[in-house]
Amino acid sequence: MSATAATVPVTSVTPAVDPGEPVRLAAPAFSGVGSLEGQRLVIVGAGSHTGRRLALAAAAAGADLVLAGPDPRKLEWTAGELAAPAQVVSLDLADEASIAGLAARSGRFDHLVSTAAMPANGPLAELELAAVQRAFAAKVFGPLLLAKHLAGQVAEGGSLTFFSGVAAWRPAPGRTVMAAANGALAFLVQALAVEIAPVRVNAVSPGIVDTGSWDGLGADKEAFLRSVAERNPARRVGSTDDLVQAVLFALGNPYVTGTVLHVDGGGRLA
Repeated sequence: MSATAATVPVTSVTPAVDPGEPVRLAAPAFSGVGSLEGQRLVIVGAGSHTGRRLALAAAAAGADLVLAGPDPRKLEWTAGELAAPAQVVSLDLADEASIAGLAARSGRFDHLVSTAAMPANGPLAELELAAVQRAFAAKVFGPLLLAKHLAGQVAEGGSLTFFSGVAAWRPAPGRTVMAAANGALAFLVQALAVEIAPVRVNAVSPGIVDTGSWDGLGADKEAFLRSVAERNPARRVGSTDDLVQAVLFALGNPYVTGTVLHVDGGGRLA
């Protein structure tokens, strides 16, 4: 069994409660990252830890940013960390009118990245339809509607990038919805890459990454991450910056489309 779920009860890996204003992040510096000067980037999920880190990196590379997500407070926190002003747009991926509103406010842009996720974990017999629908809104219906409403606004050479996840390749009990939603997204990017070409469409598939989402494990977190590192071929867990580098690669490489970039330390193989 994969390290993603082998030793952790499903009910104990929910994200920690938001303690208030997040710790201010420093802009990451990556070698080999091309300039985004003059390019407009829409980040869906910009209030998440990964979204914030991506926003900082993109802004440092010169991008003009549109920050979208369901929590205006978190979006404003992200915007406040940037050296240049950013446009903030409230967004509900379960609401097509909200997605159409994002399209209207974004204008023409070069790239869109969605880090959105809404896990619906738990035993099959206890799953609630509303939770399953939210999970698919974040990973499948939302990306499909983002492509529907925004693909026509992507500049030449531009792209859409979504976040899948290792659970699609290493399913485990209690992760059925997560596996199905992430797997559906992986196939969706292939179909979209064909249908809306030459707009490029890709996905990044994280493995176990220490983004803060495992803080709910409390004292067990360190042991869990250590066990993951021991099993992964890369012999480490991921960092948010690993994900950001993968996204920047997907944005910058004009010959990559219909592809899932696995950023999991080989976890899907372990």
